[in-house]
Amino acid sequence: MTDLPKYEPRGLYFEEFQLGEVVVSAGRTITEADIVNFAALSGDYNPIHTNAEFAKGTPFGRRIAHGMLVLSVATGLVDQLGLIEGSVIAFRELAWKFSKPVFIGDTIHVIVETAKLKPLPRLGGGSVVLKVKVITQKEEVVARGEWNALMASKPAA
Repeated sequence: MTDLPKYEPRGLYFEEFQLGEVVVSAGRTITEADIVNFAALSGDYNPIHTNAEFAKGTPFGRRIAHGMLVLSVATGLVDQLGLIEGSVIAFRELAWKFSKPVFIGDTIHVIVETAKLKPLPRLGGGSVVLKVKVITQKEEVVARGEWNALMASKPAA
C-alpha cells in the first residue's frame, strides 16, 4: 500500500504569500434551498429571508439571503481556491461589512488580496490578512472586509 499516492494539501505556507497578490474564485449561485437550509441550521427564520409575502413589503421587494449565509459561502469559495487548504492553523479575526442585498438567483464570487503579513514564529507561522470582496454577477460589491488567519510556516526540509 505504500505505492499509493499520498494526499498533499494545496495550501500556501506563510512564507509563500505575496503582498498585493489577487486571486478570484469561481462563482456560486445562491438558491432558495441555501436560504431554507441556512435558516434551519442557524435558527434565523427572519421573515425577510423566509417569507415571500412579508418580503414584498420591505425596501428590497423580495426575500434576501442572510448576510451570514453570504459570508459562509464566501469562506467556502476561498477554501476552494486552495490557498489555505491544510496550511491554516486558525482563523483569528474578522472585520466585515454588508453593503448590498444578495437575492435568490444571484451568483457571487470573491476577490481576495493579500494585504498584510506578520511573522509569528512562536505560534509556528504568521498572520496573513486577506482583503475579501464578495461580488455579484452584476459586478456589484455586496460585502467586503478583512480576514486574519494564522498560517503555518513551511516545514524544514
